[in-house]
Amino acid sequence: MEQRISLVTLAVEDVDAVAAFFENGLGWVRSGGEGDVAFYQTGGSILALYARKSLEEEIGRALPADTLGGMTIAWNGRSEADVDMVFQQAVDAGAEPVKHPDKVFWGGYSSYVAIPGGHLLEIAYNPFWPIDADGNIAIPVK
Repeated sequence: MEQRISLVTLAVEDVDAVAAFFENGLGWVRSGGEGDVAFYQTGGSILALYARKSLEEEIGRALPADTLGGMTIAWNGRSEADVDMVFQQAVDAGAEPVKHPDKVFWGGYSSYVAIPGGHLLEIAYNPFWPIDADGNIAIPVK
């Protein structure tokens, strides 16, 4: 198996509301899907929004109602200023501020918002993980 994550899927109650947050609020462009699913190309991977009921039917079991489930999604910027700007953009688009941007113990700059539907989005700057011109992030080899 090649080492990669191809897709992160969020089970959401209202695909249209969460899609509007990403598209109208953050300026993302939908790459595909309609109705119960929306897809967004995110560099070398994809973010999917999937209607909870439809995803449960596909999997064949109920999903926990807790949106955290021990998982967050993250967007990394190229600077602390990027974090400040995107945090405010997310809040203006309807996200609930959870943790305002601040320097963190590991040497970066991080914040969290709850997007519509309750999933947590970290908005961060990590000075140790470079982002290339195409938006791909990499852990440097030591």
